[in-house]
Amino acid sequence: MEENKTSSHWEGQSDSTNEEVKTYSKNNMLLAMGVMLLVLGFVALAGFFLLKPPDDIIMGQVEAKEIRVSGKVPGRILSYRFDEGDVVKVGDTLVFLSTPEVRAKMKQAEAAQAAAQAQHRKAVNGARIQQISGAFEMWQKAKAGLSITQKSFQRMQHLFDKGVVSEQKRDEVKAKYDAMVATEKAAHAQYDMAKEGARKEDKAAAQALVQQAGGAVEEVEAYMKESVLLSPISGEITDRFPYEGELVGTGAPIMNITNINDMWVVFSVRERLLSKFNKGKIVEGFIPALDKKKVTMKVYYLKDRGSYAVWKATKPYGQYDEKTFEVRARMTEKIEGLRPGMSVVVQKEN
Repeated sequence: MEENKTSSHWEGQSDSTNEEVKTYSKNNMLLAMGVMLLVLGFVALAGFFLLKPPDDIIMGQVEAKEIRVSGKVPGRILSYRFDEGDVVKVGDTLVFLSTPEVRAKMKQAEAAQAAAQAQHRKAVNGARIQQISGAFEMWQKAKAGLSITQKSFQRMQHLFDKGVVSEQKRDEVKAKYDAMVATEKAAHAQYDMAKEGARKEDKAAAQALVQQAGGAVEEVEAYMKESVLLSPISGEITDRFPYEGELVGTGAPIMNITNINDMWVVFSVRERLLSKFNKGKIVEGFIPALDKKKVTMKVYYLKDRGSYAVWKATKPYGQYDEKTFEVRARMTEKIEGLRPGMSVVVQKEN
């Protein structure tokens, strides 16, 4: 009997302990779930406020006028005069190119020019003195023969008039006389042509050849100048593309020069905010990279970007789409330390 009582006592204690453990585990589970829900709610709230895209600012970027330096002729980079980051002025020598093909073309053009000039001198000066003298002697010979045949014809005509000679004899002498007249005219024309030189058309053609050859020489000279490239603007060298010794083709970029005195800011603005960026309007903002320095800018350019990728639906099903415009503005005063690529922030108006 005592053993049964003891056994019942321990069984009652065991059941009570199990109930307490179950209750404790249940409470812990509820507490854990509550903490988890609280954490999820906090994260969601923080994400809503902290991860929400900033809609109260408009960011732009500073850009500057950039000139790409390239050559008109192919060549090999011999040497550079300046490195990246150096400041240059207009007319400074930037790079030397090796262009042996252009030098060969120059020799060809100069030879063609010399030949054309010689041809022109020949046309202008006419025949040589010996040729002119020979033509003159032939003319004189023809004149002497004409004088003799003329006298013979006159005597024969006189005899024919008296009936001494037949008409056939007179006609034979007259034919010789007429032939000598034609010979004298031809010899005279040959002498005049030798004395005057080439025709006007030949002289004009020779002159045109000289001009053509001169133009070819000038063209090659212009290409020769392209072997030394000069700076077209004053600015800072921001990029150098080929290395010394590398080949570059016609029009291939060699370096970039940025005019840091000609800078502007580019914004991408939704059309509902364009009233703040009307052309000619003054806009205020700040530059984060310069300790949030406040700046004022004047809008001078507006243009829609024209791509569907920059449209935005105003409602879930889109009654109309909002386009994005490119807006450019210049600083109203010079900002020390301003560099291309820096961000400029404009606060939206409420």
